[in-house]
Amino acid sequence: MKGKQTVRGMVLSMSVIGIAAASMYMFIPHDDSVDPLKPVDYRVELVTARRAAPYPVAAPVGLPEAWKPTSVSYDRQAGDAWHLGFLDPEQEYVAVEQSSGPAEKFVREVSRQATRTGKTLRVGGEGWQRWEGPKYDALVREEKGVTTVVTGTASQERLTEMAEALEAGKG
Repeated sequence: MKGKQTVRGMVLSMSVIGIAAASMYMFIPHDDSVDPLKPVDYRVELVTARRAAPYPVAAPVGLPEAWKPTSVSYDRQAGDAWHLGFLDPEQEYVAVEQSSGPAEKFVREVSRQATRTGKTLRVGGEGWQRWEGPKYDALVREEKGVTTVVTGTASQERLTEMAEALEAGKG
């Protein structure tokens, strides 16, 4: 008899908790149409990175508003690493990564272990190596003193769109 009372008590307790949670949800104002992700303004960090980096720092120009910048950083101690992350119009992740450090190690790190495919694409008049990985794919361009990587979960077309939009500059 005691086992039935315990189960009954648990069911009643869970019911009370469920009713309380539903009541709070109904009476606390919320707007489901608001995008929970707030875009970052990366202009100040871009100017700072362009002044500090020993290479021309790349950032996109002319991307449609549907592309949302989500993260930005520059780390002089980590091979002058520049990072600029976006969500594309399909809500897939795309990042621009640059570093003056060892290319192979840097590309594997930022692309989450992608590997070379041996394929090269022409994007914006430049040759980009195609890398593929279990989570991220990447387009990689190695130049004297800098490796530029466009990587993420987005489609090849979106990675290419980002690479085409990149303009490098020094501050």
